[in-house]
Amino acid sequence: MGFVKGLKCRECGREYSVDPIYVCEFCFGPLEVAYDYDGIKGVLTREKILSRPQNLWRYKELLPIDGEPTSGLNSGFTPLVRADKLGAHLGMKRLYIKDDTVTHPTLSFKDRVVAVALTKAREFGFNTVACASTGNLAHSVSAHGAAGGFKRFIFIPATLEKSKIIASLVYGPNLIAVDGNYDDVNRLCSEVANKYKWAFVNINIRPFYAEGSKTHGYEIVEQLGWRSPDAVVVPCASGSLLTKIWKSFKEMKEVGLINDVNTKVFAAQATGCSPIVAAIKAGVDVIKPVKPNTIAKSLAIGNPADGYYATQVVKESGGFGADVSDKEIIEAIKLLARTEGIFGETAGGVTLASAMKLIESGHIDKEALTVLCITGNGLKTKEAVVGHTGEPYHINPNLKSFEEALEKINSK
Repeated sequence: MGFVKGLKCRECGREYSVDPIYVCEFCFGPLEVAYDYDGIKGVLTREKILSRPQNLWRYKELLPIDGEPTSGLNSGFTPLVRADKLGAHLGMKRLYIKDDTVTHPTLSFKDRVVAVALTKAREFGFNTVACASTGNLAHSVSAHGAAGGFKRFIFIPATLEKSKIIASLVYGPNLIAVDGNYDDVNRLCSEVANKYKWAFVNINIRPFYAEGSKTHGYEIVEQLGWRSPDAVVVPCASGSLLTKIWKSFKEMKEVGLINDVNTKVFAAQATGCSPIVAAIKAGVDVIKPVKPNTIAKSLAIGNPADGYYATQVVKESGGFGADVSDKEIIEAIKLLARTEGIFGETAGGVTLASAMKLIESGHIDKEALTVLCITGNGLKTKEAVVGHTGEPYHINPNLKSFEEALEKINSK
């Protein structure tokens, strides 16, 4: 059995049993998983973690399942890359990239949350899984659901990049393209979830699903030699990933895996959809919904469910936020690729471009051990850089033609 005590309202503190519910029936606040940390302490040790397979389930005592995992057995434990070349460019001496561009099987951090959600859905007895998505979650639910034998319903905005739509369809789900933005899709899914007995991973299974994001943070701590970073920059859509990374650091201290948490958490958003960063900059708690207008479609949530909680984490940790233009996103994608050989999607461009602003403004100390969270692969959003890269040299199939091209290359 696991160490879950139950669900608890993040607003009024009212407690609930472990069921596929996500909203407090008294104050309508969101529900979160509560754990028996005293029971975990001493059971989950560094030695036990190190002895386990290199996947996200090596921290299973801190995840909301009762039995053994049934999804994502090859997901997680992605590289933490020492970014020396990029660091030198930015004047940073201890810069790292947490590289979820290579998460198995769909190349984004969403494979973490879906692994937990589908394991829990099976424990609850569901045979159909569903989600509202801007792309990456659609891919992950489609893939993990296929491997797990679930029937799948995937709801997306109809305006998603064609490559992202194909990357869902290939797994054979029921893909529903909705005329509207993500917030419209999410509202519709809430209605569908209320009528049909399906496991909507980011609605009625959300309290369990969201816990999967913590593994991104657990791995950072382990890969840094059992310490939390001085600063971490996290891209924000709903704000959930940022809050869960913070929770992961605090939990590792709570159960005795690390001694202290002195991390400043920084939020990164695109200027065309930056309700969380706008609130942080204004020093207010109220999130003002916006209509998204950015190439970073995976972050384009105008009314973020965890936006308020993300602002509170930033405030508590002493961090800040930054937002960046589409042009800055594109340039950052290219910079990361040519310095570290990592092709991040538009969300990765948001993270790096925002970090550059935070470093330049002094919010991130150049001496700080800093981790940038790159959450998805650039192959998912190739359209964003079309027309912004160099062109190939076209030659005839002979040495003379090649050497003419070589002369042009060397004369640059």
